[in-house]
Amino acid sequence: MNLSKVKNSINNLELSAKRKLGSVQLIAVSKVQPNEKIKAVLEQGHRCFGENRVQEALGKWPSFRNNYDNIELHLIGPLQTNKARQAFELFNVIQTLDRIKLARSFASLAQEKGSCPELFIQVNTGEEPQKAGIFPEQLDLFIKECRLMDLPIEGLMCIPPIDEEPSLHFSLLKKLQERNDVKSLSMGMSSDFETAITFGATHVRIGSAIFGERIPTP
Repeated sequence: MNLSKVKNSINNLELSAKRKLGSVQLIAVSKVQPNEKIKAVLEQGHRCFGENRVQEALGKWPSFRNNYDNIELHLIGPLQTNKARQAFELFNVIQTLDRIKLARSFASLAQEKGSCPELFIQVNTGEEPQKAGIFPEQLDLFIKECRLMDLPIEGLMCIPPIDEEPSLHFSLLKKLQERNDVKSLSMGMSSDFETAITFGATHVRIGSAIFGERIPTP
């Protein structure tokens, strides 16, 4: 698959689900991809990208932004609180808010700067101890606390356990979205984005289907 095929697949799924064309935003996951591959996708007109690490993103996106307009950058990896300021300045959207300490840091930065990236709360739908994200039973209270801090909670994000049926987790995230009246759902990657769209995903995070498999560094 490549960028045009992924976009065509998304459009077909939108039509099948009787959703508006363009209602699903494609985030091209560019983490650890070589710059020439990212440039090739930029040259095709795509402008929405996802990165896992603040430091890696700082090493390439300021330069790309000097050469390409309207880039929208999403942080989709865990964020250490001490990197919150850098993330605030670089990313348009942060999809991995998952704890009150980070929320308080965001609220302080938002007051200082007078603006805030759009925020998604990462939900650990599989309740995996090794994975980031807030557990589902803690989500309702956490959203209330974030809203009391005037944080712009745009949506919810999840990464299903690798050995479980993803549709169960997409269905759970959809229920949590409806219960808490949030707008967007970031769910679905290269292997399961089709299923995610049928469950209401508004954002899909796709890497290998666009860029090809990542080549590990020696």
